[in-house]
Amino acid sequence: MRERVLVVDDDPQMALAMERVLARRDHDVDRASDGAEAIRALARRPYGVVVTDLRMPGIDGHELIRRMRVTAPATRVIVVTAFATVESAVSCVRDGAVEYVIKPFAPETLERAVDSALRRGEATTGSDEEPAIVAEDPATVATVDLALRAAATDVTVLLQAESGAGKEVFARLIHRASPRRSGPFVAVNCAAIPRELLEAELFGHRRGAFTGALRDRRGHFEAAAGGTLLLDEIGEMSPDLQARLLRVLQERAVQPIGAEQTVRVDVRVVAATNRNLRADLDAGRFREDLYYRLCVLPIRVPPLRERVGDIEPLALRFARQYAGPDATFVPQTLERLRAHPWPGNVRELQNAVQRAVILAGSQALGPEHFDLEAPVSAFGPPSSPPSLEAAEREAVHRALVRARGDRRAAAAALGIAPRTLRHKLKRYRDAGVPIEGTLR
Repeated sequence: MRERVLVVDDDPQMALAMERVLARRDHDVDRASDGAEAIRALARRPYGVVVTDLRMPGIDGHELIRRMRVTAPATRVIVVTAFATVESAVSCVRDGAVEYVIKPFAPETLERAVDSALRRGEATTGSDEEPAIVAEDPATVATVDLALRAAATDVTVLLQAESGAGKEVFARLIHRASPRRSGPFVAVNCAAIPRELLEAELFGHRRGAFTGALRDRRGHFEAAAGGTLLLDEIGEMSPDLQARLLRVLQERAVQPIGAEQTVRVDVRVVAATNRNLRADLDAGRFREDLYYRLCVLPIRVPPLRERVGDIEPLALRFARQYAGPDATFVPQTLERLRAHPWPGNVRELQNAVQRAVILAGSQALGPEHFDLEAPVSAFGPPSSPPSLEAAEREAVHRALVRARGDRRAAAAALGIAPRTLRHKLKRYRDAGVPIEGTLR
């Protein structure tokens, strides 16, 4: 059974010996000298199995397993150690290791451990595996560490990020790393549901509560019982619904529409927004008491332009997703990708890579396959470099021109939702620099 294996050990002779044993079984084997190097390797390519020592300088085996639960959840982990204890074995298995091998060991022992891990992986993995987080840039690593600390608690978290930056990915990370990981994860986009229906969707309803309520229906709070509920774009919630949500968070109970009794719910709430809720609060658009109830632990997910170190591994992941494991980039292409401001964030990068794969066919992805003109601001003095806001406006302007004013097509090209594009256009108008002239 051929598989890609990563061997992690700070003893180069031991690492080489394990590589030779596994290569003899026809596996593709790479080596890493410590946990930090292993994390970088995992960000660049997928591995079926990681064989890691426990005692290593810097990021040791225990920390590597913990981080892999977030960055490579589908990868099976085998621990090899010369310092075996019952406590460390229990800790490793609890954190996700599938095999625990004591040094010194016979080559056949390692071969059997890898074969066993692969068989276990075949039984447990499927098409619904969640994508791992790419966290190679220091800004992303710091955000992941904060999210992991939040996951260990049960506090309400507020994720603040631009559209396309990965709010739901981080919400899933918090759920997957929390004690609630065996429970459901339910995501609700508050901006995508009509306001008059959102209350019933969240809290449920009883038969006959309103026209069309033909049967009892539980809401998302009840559906997420024992797990995590993501309320995305919570800044779009109406004031009256904000009041009901506040009560639910305080009392840990919901009252379905048309019901006389409340229903207790055990749910961890993660809220997310691309808006400045502090400004909405000051303007009277968001309740102050709800804001402070949600903002127990705020986490800002940096936009892609602030985590340039993630662009290359993300682009490689998307290219291999659409073109297969042998997809490659011309070096100049990666330089251009790193220099682009990405106003649509990760979603825009994914769309750009998908288009490039279609254009490139079987070729390496080159600059000619990407429509990434250097942003030139048409809204400021030509002698000064464009601000990020101006670069974003210019990218939006170009997308609208190419789409001949079709907002949906422009939003798709930018990798953002049509509603997000409408918000951006309104913000430009409010700032006195409208670009509505291209719209029909």
